[in-house]
Amino acid sequence: MAVPFRKVSKTRKRMRRAHNALTSKTVTSCPKCGEMIKPHRVCKNCGYYKDEEIISKDAL
Repeated sequence: MAVPFRKVSKTRKRMRRAHNALTSKTVTSCPKCGEMIKPHRVCKNCGYYKDEEIISKDAL
């Protein structure tokens, strides 16, 4: 198995791992009912998307 010739410095190691940070999920509130939803999706609570009823309340 290969062994590194020199120690990897803290700076080099941290630069390599700089893009590994976790990001939080993006959520917005529904303009109709205020439920927290993912952007560009039909609200599961009221069935509306862009002021248009996509799914009726009976189907939910």
